[in-house]
Amino acid sequence: MLTLNAANLQSVLEELHAQFKGNSTGKVATYIPELGKADPNGFGIAAVTSTGQVIEVGDARKSFTGQSTAKPFLYALALETRGREYVLERVGVEPTGDAFNHIKLDEDSHRSYNPMVNAGAIAMASFVEGKNPTERLNRMLDYFGGLMGHKVSVDIAVFMSERTTGHRNRAMAHLLKNFGMIEGDIDEALDLYFQECSILVNAVDLATMAACLALQGMNPVTRERAIAAHVTRDVVNVMFTCGMYDYSGEWAYRVGMPAKSGVGGGVLAVVPGHLGIAVYSPLLDARGNSVRGIQVCEELSRRFGLHIFDAPAHRTAEKAHEPDVARQREHQA
Repeated sequence: MLTLNAANLQSVLEELHAQFKGNSTGKVATYIPELGKADPNGFGIAAVTSTGQVIEVGDARKSFTGQSTAKPFLYALALETRGREYVLERVGVEPTGDAFNHIKLDEDSHRSYNPMVNAGAIAMASFVEGKNPTERLNRMLDYFGGLMGHKVSVDIAVFMSERTTGHRNRAMAHLLKNFGMIEGDIDEALDLYFQECSILVNAVDLATMAACLALQGMNPVTRERAIAAHVTRDVVNVMFTCGMYDYSGEWAYRVGMPAKSGVGGGVLAVVPGHLGIAVYSPLLDARGNSVRGIQVCEELSRRFGLHIFDAPAHRTAEKAHEPDVARQREHQA
């Protein structure tokens, strides 16, 4: 089993990129027309360490829309601003075993099952605070900017494509509104949800966002707090049980890292205390997960022993020689 350090990571990422780039299994998402224009050969891998070092291979700087990879962070924003109990009354934390766009609520509570599926994320969008749609959008974009370490924007073409074709999501929103699980105007909540899905990212951005979760909310690149420390445990926990759609159980069994995928081809994974990992490859399996993304993460978990239940002793070499940004910042605070 390899020691988790930058040199080993660079070598392994290069090897895995070469190993899997010829795999053309899967299909680009087409149910959102703009996503169907993605290059099926696009493939990038990135990792961001606890000290802010960025390791990247292939198309790690290629822009795409984050889609559902944004959901953990919209959940974090809701937890920060509305509080745990308020959110939990309206959105559950249970795996569904169903597809991410399944129109189904908990029969007893009428909540969406979790914030990692569409229904839950639509509710989260309605919780974003602001006096008007522009203020709520800017609040969300500023929050995501802190996670990535730079200003962020929405791909307008993808947003309009989602808005025009998102009839299932509209049905979910009306069902949620019927039971009082979303706030305010339905169309405004849906627009913000579609805009959240259409935020432009790349693999380095996703790895940085994952690293923020790995370091209890500290951004290791900017060395600034991006997420309130007290909400990161809840976010990572729900990612572990619900983040990979109806593949979440097998992912937890085989890979064992809290993670989130999106139909734009992104996958981000969290190694608590150590680093964030991200893969971009838009060829998806039947569940909507990146085929190469799963392969890369499974191999990284196996080679470095990154499963959350693996003994972490072999990971200490990097910690012994490199300062922990999160600990430094907390001490200074």
